[in-house]
Amino acid sequence: MPSFDAVCEADLSEVRNAVDNTAKEIGTRFDFKGTSAAIELKDKEITLFGDADFQLTQVEDVLRAKLTKRNVDVRFLDIGKVEKIGGDKVKQVIKVRNGIESDLAKKIQRLIKDSKMKVQASIQGDAVRITGAKRDDLQGAIALLKKDVTDVPLSFNNFRD
Repeated sequence: MPSFDAVCEADLSEVRNAVDNTAKEIGTRFDFKGTSAAIELKDKEITLFGDADFQLTQVEDVLRAKLTKRNVDVRFLDIGKVEKIGGDKVKQVIKVRNGIESDLAKKIQRLIKDSKMKVQASIQGDAVRITGAKRDDLQGAIALLKKDVTDVPLSFNNFRD
């Protein structure tokens, strides 16, 4: 029986490269000289450091530009609040989403069921497996998900005949 998985996974090597390029640009830009502006990546979390909120937004803009240049969707980023870390320094944690949350998985499952297509959706951990009798039905389900689920960058893999 043909099937595929709907997943939400960022290419972490491209994210790492974008963070490294951002750090390099921060080190060479004149407006960041002599400041505490920095960026680091640890375990799917990007941490931005700066002297003020304005500086954090500048670093975030550079990061977004580098991610876009490397074809990483910026909807993977879950931006946290700005926190004070002593003195006049601030930091901001940005989480890189990986996997489909249970609420979104249930929404996808409900969407497939309500569409009256001849496919079934089942939640498999952090992915949603969609199975059907015909390949054309599965392609219709992919088109439906691309059209209706726009807040999260879904990708479709593990296509089996």
